Amino acid sequence: MYKITLGDKTIVGTNFDAYYTSPRIWFEIAPKPGTYGAGFSGGRISGVNGFAPQSGMNEAGLSFSRLATATPQKNIVDMRHKKNISNECSYLKDILHTCKSIEEVRKYISQYDHSFFKEDVFIYIEKSGKYLIVEPYTLTIGNDANYVLSNFCPSVTDAAYANKLDRYRKGVELLKIKVDTTSEFCKAMSDSMHVCRKKIGDGTLLSSNWNLKDGLVALYFYHDYTHSIQYNLKEELAKGDHFFEIPKLFPPNAEFQRLLNYRIPQNTPALEFFLLFCSGLFSFTSLFFLVSFIRTRKSASHSNIKALFVPLGIIMTFYMFSLFRNVMIFYSPSPYKDHIFTIQNIAAYIPFLILAAIIPLCFVNRRILKTNAWSNFSKFLLTTNNLTFILLICLFCYWGLYSIF
Repeated sequence: MYKITLGDKTIVGTNFDAYYTSPRIWFEIAPKPGTYGAGFSGGRISGVNGFAPQSGMNEAGLSFSRLATATPQKNIVDMRHKKNISNECSYLKDILHTCKSIEEVRKYISQYDHSFFKEDVFIYIEKSGKYLIVEPYTLTIGNDANYVLSNFCPSVTDAAYANKLDRYRKGVELLKIKVDTTSEFCKAMSDSMHVCRKKIGDGTLLSSNWNLKDGLVALYFYHDYTHSIQYNLKEELAKGDHFFEIPKLFPPNAEFQRLLNYRIPQNTPALEFFLLFCSGLFSFTSLFFLVSFIRTRKSASHSNIKALFVPLGIIMTFYMFSLFRNVMIFYSPSPYKDHIFTIQNIAAYIPFLILAAIIPLCFVNRRILKTNAWSNFSKFLLTTNNLTFILLICLFCYWGLYSIF
């Protein structure tokens, strides 16, 4: 994101980089006298709480933007004595409904344990151009005329690291060449800082340029900067609470259609059920063959295969759990890498393990089926596992988990 203050005009530009398929902009009137109406944009549903705001602006000209970041490992502060944040959506919206200045935002947030947002950094900007950066453990007020922020916590990030992020560096470089608040220049800023990843084209889902002086917002959808829609906050609030589904506001977008057509367990119940089945199968196989190996290791042939499936079942169960929990595996380049080194960086090679093992496993499976050394159920379980591995390999190919070049 960026903010530019020139004279009495402040523009806040935000790029929402995400894989969500239902982004929207919505307007909420002032909940009671003495509060402010506001407009919000976002695309992530936070359970029963509805859509979580990603950026927004209120009638007083106060704006905010939210960016994902790694959890800071320095300057950690214990905030357990402060109020808990039980509903992120209400908390974020209440700030814009009740505050008109950075000082009021700082006072509001200071009451709460804002380390609740361990993987987010927020920036609030008032009409004058003054801003507040909210990190998990730190609140910092600034008043630079021009400011660029990306996916990092400024208090613990040096310039060398920040400049490694292309979108941040491009924004800073463009502001060194020229500073303007015209719609064309702000569009160029958003364009220069947008992301379009190689994998299925996902990246910047929505760009929002908020004019804090005039109460205007210009939207650009799915990193297409040839089309835009503008809303006047005052006019929209006069219509009452309402929302717009952003994809329906713009012409068809081929890259976005690819994103819509991309099937993963999180958006396809059949795939979700299949991964659940795999988890159960691999867990049961690991336990069953462990017991069977202990009982028959001295008498049955190919008992080493049973021993092999004990750790293999555990590994595959863990990987199925990873696919359930970490949706970014499906959208990131392969092999997947966390922003800090974790076991997920190692688990990214499990699909290659299965690919390398499938032919030998099928060969052994064929030999075992021709003998009477194993029980019929053990043969059935072995065959079912190998068939499941083949289906998973097909899915891994579809999800690009083997696309390392």
